[in-house]
Amino acid sequence: MSDLEIRKAVKERYAKMATTSEVGSCGGDGCGDSTVVSLGEAVPIEASSVNAGCGSPLLLVSPQQGDVILDLGSGGGIDVFRASVMVGGKGRAIGVDATPEMIWRARETKAKYGGKYSNAEFRLGEIEHLPVESGSVDYVISNCVINLAPDKAAVFEEAFRVLKGGGTFAVADVTLPTEIPESARKDMDSWSACIAGALTDSAYKTLLTRAGFRGVEIEHLSDSNVGEYPFTYHSSHIKAKKPRRGP
Repeated sequence: MSDLEIRKAVKERYAKMATTSEVGSCGGDGCGDSTVVSLGEAVPIEASSVNAGCGSPLLLVSPQQGDVILDLGSGGGIDVFRASVMVGGKGRAIGVDATPEMIWRARETKAKYGGKYSNAEFRLGEIEHLPVESGSVDYVISNCVINLAPDKAAVFEEAFRVLKGGGTFAVADVTLPTEIPESARKDMDSWSACIAGALTDSAYKTLLTRAGFRGVEIEHLSDSNVGEYPFTYHSSHIKAKKPRRGP
């Protein structure tokens, strides 16, 4: 299975979600139950209806007014809208997504609410090739999306590049306790459902460390089993820091 085939299948699934009533990041199946985030601010129902996720990355961060938060695979924009409130008018919340239909939907939602989310923006692009300036972001977040990327090393390298020194990488994602069967890795439906592309905990830590991150922490929120496959996966929170002085 080629990277191109994986990207095409994932984009087709998420384009369908963006243009229909189908609900959920990862289709609402692979990622398990989303941890509810409480930030004292209602978010647009148009954004929340296409995002389920596998955790709440914004619970892992403590941004200041004026900070910049970047969401990898922002989908309908729910975490971008939340982040825009957290950082205030002088801050920025940026969402990057590879599916045009998701970007269009998020932009339409922003426009519907006038100037309420004026500091939120949505950019079309792959998370392995971020359309974001180096050293410009205080926090990189993501919710159940990195597992969908064929080249995760590139994702972590890009996240490291765009973060400022001392910046924080804080994501929710699916992780595995052990490697899964090759048959599952080749199952396109399992890729789109956030399982086949998931990393083991140890691989996640290794790739983040190789990219330059330090202090990698992984917290398991819940465990689930995969239908026809006899293995378990975790819905996890992952956090790491970019050193103030480093590679």
